[in-house]
Amino acid sequence: MREAVRFTLIALLIVVILTGTFRWPLYGSIVIGIFLFTMGLYDIFQKERSILRNFPLLGHMRYFLELLRPELHQYFVESNTDGKPIDRNHRTYIYARAKLERDTHPFGTELEVNEENFMWMQHSIYPVAVLPQAPRVMMGGSHCKRPYSASLFNISAMSYGSLSKNAIMALNLGAQAGNFYHNTGEGGISEYHLQGGDLVFEIGTGYFGCRTHDGHFSPEEFSKKAALPEVKMIELKISQGAKPGHGGVLPAAKNNKEIAHIRGVKPHTTILSPPGHSTFSDPAGLLRFIQQLRELSGGKPIGFKLSIGSKKEFIEICEQMVATGIKPDFITVDGAEGGTGAAPIDFSNYVGMPWENALIFVVDTLHYYNLKKDIRIVTATKIFTAFDIFKALCIGADICNSARGMMLALGCIQALICDTNRCPTGVTSNNPRLMRGLAVSDKWQRVKNYQQKTLADFTELFAAAGCTELSQLNRHLIHKKVNGKICSYQELYPLPATLASGISVSPTHI
Repeated sequence: MREAVRFTLIALLIVVILTGTFRWPLYGSIVIGIFLFTMGLYDIFQKERSILRNFPLLGHMRYFLELLRPELHQYFVESNTDGKPIDRNHRTYIYARAKLERDTHPFGTELEVNEENFMWMQHSIYPVAVLPQAPRVMMGGSHCKRPYSASLFNISAMSYGSLSKNAIMALNLGAQAGNFYHNTGEGGISEYHLQGGDLVFEIGTGYFGCRTHDGHFSPEEFSKKAALPEVKMIELKISQGAKPGHGGVLPAAKNNKEIAHIRGVKPHTTILSPPGHSTFSDPAGLLRFIQQLRELSGGKPIGFKLSIGSKKEFIEICEQMVATGIKPDFITVDGAEGGTGAAPIDFSNYVGMPWENALIFVVDTLHYYNLKKDIRIVTATKIFTAFDIFKALCIGADICNSARGMMLALGCIQALICDTNRCPTGVTSNNPRLMRGLAVSDKWQRVKNYQQKTLADFTELFAAAGCTELSQLNRHLIHKKVNGKICSYQELYPLPATLASGISVSPTHI
């Protein structure tokens, strides 16, 4: 309907311009009258829109205002702190660092520091010198033959198809320049991912890029992709925060021939990844598959990504790790607030555990089973700022990823039409006319700038807290107002206590 409204307005504009240009007052009035009369008749007899049947011509004003509503609200109505899903302050933070613009803020905070759930970090009156660069984290447990040194801040999973080829190239070039990794998303590895940046090859339930003709996992195809020198780690996606238990969605409008070929599917059709994996259906099967991927990849770090739903199911996986000795090298924790290009609204709104609760639960459960020392925790969900990274690491994560932050660095304006192939900035559109607006030669630099400036901000927070090593970050450093009382995260979410006998006692929140 929006396209029809646009066409109508353009047609009226052309009529008015022609009338004024050629000074046809009489003929112009007749043309406009015939046009409006015809349009009114169409409105009366069409059956799609009740408002137009009851209010011909005038009803178009309603659709015109509705068409402008998102832009009017974003630019003129919302405040700096209440925009959804990402408020203006956070968007400004990302844009400023990506463009190397002013990164200071005048006149004090705009946040309500006395409101419920307000968070703050504890600083030291004896701050230490700021590190010249942020620390890195070694990924890979005792069974890993090819460990990888990872940045604290990386590009989260976004596939080619969900993003345009220009966006993928810019992200990968930015990762190469900044020495951080780029997660491929579940859509497979395209030529646009191979610009020199380090890759995490994500495998979803559709096994795109490593599947047989009937949609099952192909060890041969996986081995080829895993052997690429750009591939540093492999991530098995069990579920993601924005649509846990549903599987990925690639709308038909975005599934062109090239993308279909890369994924091994039929072009111009909506591709729905299965909700679950066909290679396993229980914790033992999951761990056997992890071991198979480790062997097929030549010993590269292998992990899995999930959004927590049933606590019992994750506990069963941990118990199986203890029983078999098979452990992933890392676990990526996603939260219900996670982003996606396309998801059913009920899944986005009501399915899955929120990020903070999920991360705390996973970290504490691994500690309880004495597994955390062998497994790195990656986390991704609304990680935008240095404080977001600081908080996540204090809770127990080892490194962080960001998807929407990196999209904003590319030029995303949060138009909220990612699933339509009409993204005005070319970030999520495969339409060549829109995609050309995303200049790879400029945007990769913004991705690198955003990542590096955010880590520079992190090192300043790190020093302000009096820390010199990542191991010093802990839950005592983050505070939160809950039920009118200020508590540290260690008070709110105590880590499992270990008795003198060596037996771990689970905290009540697990």
